[in-house]
Amino acid sequence: MKKWIALMLCAVLVSGALCGCGGERRQDTDKIQVVATVFPLYDWARELIGQRREQVELTLLLDHGVDMHSYQPSVEDMIKVSDCDVFIYVGGESDQWVDDALGEAANQDMIAANLLELLGTAAKEEETVEGMEQEEEDGEETAYDEHIWLSLRNASLLCRALADVFAAADPDGAAVYRANAAAYIRKLEALDNAYQEAVDSAGGKTVLVADRFPFRYLADDYGLTYYAAFAGCSAQAEASFETVVFLAQKIDALGLRYILQTETADGTLAQTVRGNTAAGDQTVLTLDSMQSVTAQDAAAGTTYLTVMENNLRVLKEALQ
Repeated sequence: MKKWIALMLCAVLVSGALCGCGGERRQDTDKIQVVATVFPLYDWARELIGQRREQVELTLLLDHGVDMHSYQPSVEDMIKVSDCDVFIYVGGESDQWVDDALGEAANQDMIAANLLELLGTAAKEEETVEGMEQEEEDGEETAYDEHIWLSLRNASLLCRALADVFAAADPDGAAVYRANAAAYIRKLEALDNAYQEAVDSAGGKTVLVADRFPFRYLADDYGLTYYAAFAGCSAQAEASFETVVFLAQKIDALGLRYILQTETADGTLAQTVRGNTAAGDQTVLTLDSMQSVTAQDAAAGTTYLTVMENNLRVLKEALQ
């Protein structure tokens, strides 16, 4: 992987050399260039930029619904990152390529916002709960759960921090960014309250996901217990017989009427788990982790808030 990244960086440098003398910027320098890796970060930036869109050009890097865990930057992607003014990324294991990209950046004045670092102590380590497929230990440093956007409380904290980042890159728009952040945070807090009310009034407090579980931040925010086949960042694709049986027996023991999966699932595992329960008639529901939203979806009206609002409707049903 490191060799591949090195080749990409060489290609970026060659591209820069062809365009002019060492590290010359793109011609459209009248606009501040902002690049965000994944959709939730992109949509937060879009909300904060607001009426400054004439002065700021915003780009979604993973714009074809590519899962960030398997993403490998293209030469074009590396150029976008190398040349931008503000780069917003999660900062977990899936972003290991970023250090090399930033080290060779053409724009040495770039502001890079690592959101896991901005979260500080609110960042959570990856977690394996009872019944999950075990991951192989690699002896490396602590791995943090990268799905930081699946907490409305994290979203509020990070949008406030991003407003300061944008203000530093574009002082003329500082008041706009901070006002937009304040207005957006009020919407996030209202939805957070709606989630809390829904959980507080629900008949149950446990969800079971026959899939990966990228919703740990959400579950922790509202005191939910969960069972799942895999951890959120797991690379495993097939559950063992033992895992299927565990999940099916847990459904029977708790009397759960719903099985959850993520938007990227094909439904096979959920159906297999359901087929091993005593009743075999549970309803399969889908929670959206926003890992397959495309730039086209965003242009058509998909937003962070619309996805989280739909997830609230799903969660209400699942907790009946």
